[in-house]
Parts: sequence; structure tokens; C-alpha cells
Amino acid sequence: MTNTQFSHAQVRQGQPARTRSPLPVLMMAVFAIVLDFFVVNVALPSVQADLHASTAAMEWIVAGYGLAFAVLIITGGRLGDRFGRRRVFSAGLALFVLASAICGLAASPAVLVASRFAQGAGAALISPNVLAIIGVAFTGPARVRAITVYGIVMGLAAAGGQLLGGVIIAANPLGLSWRAIFLINIPIGLIALAWSRRQITESTAPQSTRIDVRGLALVTLGLTALVLPLVEGTALNWPVWTWVSLAAAPVILASFAADQVRAERRGRAPLLPPSLFRRPELAVGLVTQLAFWCGMAALFLVLALYLQLGLGLDALQAGLVFTVLAAFYLATSLRAPAMTQRFGRRLIAVGALALAAGEGLLLLTVAERGGASVGWLVPGLALAGAGMGLCITPLTSTVLAHADPQRAGAVTGALSTVQQVGNAVGVAITGVIFFGLLSSGYARAFEVSLAELAGLLLLVAVLAVALPRRSRPAESGGSTSGA
Repeated sequence: MTNTQFSHAQVRQGQPARTRSPLPVLMMAVFAIVLDFFVVNVALPSVQADLHASTAAMEWIVAGYGLAFAVLIITGGRLGDRFGRRRVFSAGLALFVLASAICGLAASPAVLVASRFAQGAGAALISPNVLAIIGVAFTGPARVRAITVYGIVMGLAAAGGQLLGGVIIAANPLGLSWRAIFLINIPIGLIALAWSRRQITESTAPQSTRIDVRGLALVTLGLTALVLPLVEGTALNWPVWTWVSLAAAPVILASFAADQVRAERRGRAPLLPPSLFRRPELAVGLVTQLAFWCGMAALFLVLALYLQLGLGLDALQAGLVFTVLAAFYLATSLRAPAMTQRFGRRLIAVGALALAAGEGLLLLTVAERGGASVGWLVPGLALAGAGMGLCITPLTSTVLAHADPQRAGAVTGALSTVQQVGNAVGVAITGVIFFGLLSSGYARAFEVSLAELAGLLLLVAVLAVALPRRSRPAESGGSTSGA
């Protein structure tokens, strides 16, 4: 299928071509949903004080969003393929705005956690359809540029979320404190909704398929069985049910994998088609993506808690510390696309090693200097931010470069799913380490968490080297990522 054919085959008949670019409204939505995963980090101490939230509740405020995002994102992509990507994108925005309003008005930790799950569900409808719409609306070099913008916006939202959260909490508009970080989504979401119909051309997949309800149920149950005991175990002193749940998780997830194989063999449409993983470059890329994102959300969480509860910084001061990460991320991510063309998989490995070195330098600084001066953390943060910029966009483009355009929803759903699964599972695992060591002090808990995260990035570097040396040019005209 040629670029031109792909560009038009999935556009709904009877709708005129639009000259306006959908990218601005898509990036508004991407910024909001990524920001909301990370912006709460600097707000957690305020939430804990205001709502008397437990440590498990604080983890759920972060991980619950990622878990709902993860288990529903493939379904979000398939819904877009079947019922229209713009329609499902808009439905996700509406749900996200409503859930944000409930978050901002929450009077208890339980309500806040539940509405965070709803926010994650809305984000799951938005994210895969953003990538699918980009795949339909852009071809060739324009698609490469659009994907680059997507990666930059995603990274800036993640790294800059803490600063924005700190600024909002410090400004305390209308006396709302932490609630304002959620309520600000309402005008942003409503503007994006108003623009979406004008800016985005509706499109569907060439062949509509049914939603894999059985697969959705199995993967939801399996991921919940994994994340739930990790989040609740430390606070509950690891009762028997937590170990039973952890033991059951791999069995359920293996059942999900087997069910997907059977469904594809019988001609049904599985939630996550196993055939996607028959291309080594796609399979290794997704595993690398999973390992990388297991460390990202966890790093931001423990860093925010260490800065505020360990060093006594307020939300704004902690957010300003995160600007070091954001600045160096931006500096390297702007060069990453051109560098990927030249260095390929080696760039991802170098980025992972740089990020691991940054975390190692932070560990040594905290161990040697403790809370003497935040300024001592800057070199480690700068190195970590630079490493992030060399990883995020190249990883995304590597996977998307091999996407089958006829199954855009499934491929983009798989890409986004492993990212969000990594976020949720990473927060849960690192949370066990961090909160389990708080009796030894915040500095010690932070040091051991950094050691675990740096080790994970060494795995990312090894996986990156295992990527194919040269990737076949994507049918969609995406970038290549091989060296």
C-alpha cells in the first residue's frame, strides 16, 4: 500500500479533505493526558495533608491513572478503528474533562482515586487515536515531523509537569490549592473539543472488527492482580492475599496471551494480535519501551517526594528543580531525530546509559551531601534529562516505523499500552522499595530506589543494542531507526 493509498483509504467517504492541520488540537490533548500522570507528584504532600491520605492512596493516585490507561488503551484504539477515530478521541476528551472536574472536587482519597481511574480511561480513548490520526493525516517527511512533535510534547509534559504543578499550587488560585491542577483541564479540554470537529477529518479502519471483550477482561484482571498487592502490600504488612495475587498474575497474563493466539488462529480479532510480535524489530522495540517507562514515572514520583518530604521544599521549589530535567530533555530531544538517522539503535543505548549515569550521580550526591544543598543535584538531573531526550522520541519512532498501516489502532495501542503498563507497574514496584525503606529516612529510601532504577536502564541499553541494525522503511513513510 502506497503512502497516498494509506492516506486516503481510511478516510470516511463523503467528507471533504481538510487543509487545516489536526496537529495543534492533538498535541493539546497529548499534553493534557501526559501532564496529568506526572503533575500530581508535587501535589501529593498537599493532598495527603488535606485529605489525610495513606501512602497506599498516594500510590494509587499515580498508579490508578496509569493502570486504567494501560488496560483500556488497546480497546481505545480498536474503538477508533471501528467507530471513527475523531469520534472516540472526542469521547475520551469529554470523559477526561468530566473526571478532572470530579478530581478537583474530591472530598476523600477514595473519590480522588476513583476519578483518577476515570481520567485514565479517558486518556486511553485519546492516546491511540492521536497516533492513528497522525498516521492518516500525514505522509512521508510530514509524518516524521509530526511524530517528532508528538515525542517532544510528551516529554515536555512529563518533565515540565512538576514545575507547572508547583506554580499552580503556589499561586493558589481562588484558594483551590492542589485542586487547581485538575480543574485547569476543564477549559483546555473544552477548547480542544470545540476545535476537534473542525481540525480533524474522521477516519476508520478499512475493515471494522468486534471488540475483544474476553481479552480485555483477562488483561485487566492480570494487571490488577499484579499492581494491587504491590501498592497495598507494604501498608498492610503483606497479608496472604497479596502473595496469592502476585502468584496468580503471571498465570492470568499467560492465559491472556494464549487466548490472543487462539483468537487470531480462528480468524477473530484479538485485543493484541500476536502477529504484531513476529517482526523482531517491533517485538524488541515494545519490550524496550516497557522497560524504559517502568523507570520514568517511578523516578518522578520518588524525586518529588524526596525533594518535598525529605528536603522540605515546597511545591514550587520542587517544580523548579524539575526544570533542570525539562531543559536538558528539550535540548537533546530536538536533535534526537537527526541523530537517530545517523546512529540508530546506538543512540537509544547511549541515552539509556546517560540516564542511568545521571541517576547514579544523584545517588552518590545524596549519599555524600544529603540535604546540604539542592544545587548539588543539578549535574545528575542534567545528565538524566539529556538521557531522556535521547530515548523517548527514538524509541517511539523505532516502533512506529514498522507499524502495519492496515492495523493502525492495534499497533499504536500496543505502543501506548506498554508505556502505560510500564508507568503503573514501575510506580508500584519502586513504591514497594521507597515506602518500605522510609523508616530509614527519605534519603536512604531515595538512594535505594535510584539504584533499582539505574539497573533497569542498563537493561534498556542492552535491549536497545538488540534492535535490528537496519529497519525496513515503513510502508507509512515513517522514519527508519536502524544504524
